Parts: sequence; C-alpha cells; structure tokens
Amino acid sequence: MKKVGLLILLTAFLFGTMEVALKIAGNGLDSFQLTFLRFIIGGIFLFPFAINEIRKNQTKLELKDYGYLLILGIICIPISMLFFQLGVMHSNASTASVIMCINPLFTMIFAHFMSNETFTKNKLIVLIWGTLGLIFMVRPWDIQEGNTPLGVFFMLIAAATFGLYTVAGKNGIKKIGIMAQTSISFIFGSLVLLFLMILMHKPVLQGVGNNIGLVLYISIAVTGLGYYVYFSAIKNSDATTGSIAFFIKPAIAPVIAVVVLHDKLLWNTYIGIGLILIASYLNIYNKKTEEDKIEQEQIEFK
Repeated sequence: MKKVGLLILLTAFLFGTMEVALKIAGNGLDSFQLTFLRFIIGGIFLFPFAINEIRKNQTKLELKDYGYLLILGIICIPISMLFFQLGVMHSNASTASVIMCINPLFTMIFAHFMSNETFTKNKLIVLIWGTLGLIFMVRPWDIQEGNTPLGVFFMLIAAATFGLYTVAGKNGIKKIGIMAQTSISFIFGSLVLLFLMILMHKPVLQGVGNNIGLVLYISIAVTGLGYYVYFSAIKNSDATTGSIAFFIKPAIAPVIAVVVLHDKLLWNTYIGIGLILIASYLNIYNKKTEEDKIEQEQIEFK
C-alpha cells in the first residue's frame, strides 16, 4: 500500500503542475501546437509499454479496433485537450485546474445514457455538490480578474468531452488494454490535430527551441510519466483507489499556481475547491461501495 500511496501522490503532483506549465508554455507557443506536441510525444513515450501490454495479453487488434481508437483519439486530443489548452490560456491556472476536475460529473451523465449504469440518488448528490463548487469557483456574478467567460466555456467543453472520452473508452479497455488504448488513441488524435494544423497553417515546430524545457516537461513528465504512474497505481490497487489522485489534485494545483504564477485565491475559490473536493470524495466513496457490493455478490453466487 505504501507503493500505491507514493504512486498516487506522484500522479497528483505531476497532474497538479499541468495547468501552470501549460500556461507558461502557452505564452510562447500556439495552443494547437502545444497540444499536438505534448500528446504525440506523450503517446510515443507510452508506446513501448503499450506494445508490452499487447504482447503480454496476446491481443489481436482488428481494423474496427483501430477505427475505435481513432474516434477516441479525436474526442480526446483535437477536441477535449485543445479546448483544455484554450481554456487555460483564457483563465487563471488555479481556476482551470479545478474546473477540469469536475469531468467525473460529466462521466456519470454520459454513462447513464451510453451504458447500463443508472443515475442513482447518490450520483445526483455528487452532481449537486460539484455544480455548487463550479458556481463558487467561477463566481459568475463577479468574475475574478484573470478569468473570462470564454475561458470558463472552453474548460467546460474540455471537462465534458473528457468525460465522454472516459465513458467511450470503457468498452475497449478489456480487450485492448488501458496502456495500449491510451497510447494509440493519443497518437491517432495528435495526427488528426496535425492534419488540421497544416490546413490552418498553424506552426508545428516554430518556437519550440526557445521553450524546449517546458515542452519536454509537459510531454514526457506530465503527459507520459503522469499517465504511466497513474496506470501503475491502478494496476497495483484498483481504478477507484487510483482515482484518489484526482481527489488530491484540486488541493495541489491552486497552491502551485499561487507560488509560480501568483494567482490570487479569493474566498469563493476556497469554497469552490472545498465543494468540489466533497464531490470528488463522495464519487470515489460511491464507486468503492458499488465495487464492494458487486464483489460480495460474486462471492455469494459462487
């Protein structure tokens, strides 16, 4: 358990630095360009582990599987993660980081319509807490300096579509494997984004040399290593335990934003973070309870 705890803390720290690093790098690089670079490099970083997973599980990918991975990649990279980067650039890093943490709320909603998961009373309570946290975090009656309605809108699209990516990805994980699915969908999605960048005459490598340290940190440490450590935490425990990293992140990311970018945390920010932490805790608790119930029913059935 000590190993799992360290993996969760490292995941939370790496993901907690994400918005700050993206905010700084975004001042010198185009949002399309930065999104492409971090996910193509991150996907390639994960690829050897993906190949190892495929060989170990003796997985045989068919043409329809590649089509499925392409769709996942499109949802994640040129849609969700591009809007995420745009949202970071139009918001305070602390606000962006916390808003992105509500993506599990959208996952619950999409799961209700796209799978056999029912929307229970407990999930409604989680949704209410999370929505209240979002309202206080954004403070729509008097938006905090550094935040913009456009930035909040972009972050909500990013969080919603990442929730969609999570639900859509559940169907293929058992066959393809979590590492392989993530790596290949990242690479496919990045290539689609590259195609769009060429059509739009966006820069691909221009300015990278002046920001190489940040690009490598975001691509390899945050995206590549971050996801690898996260998956390792899941492998050594379970998905619910691994998701504790996203429960910790809303507490870490704003502090890093304050230290590095001098973001200001106002009274509403503390309330918003607190409410979203409650929603995250209840979500994890409900998942764990459901998993324990299913496990107990399987034992009794045997």
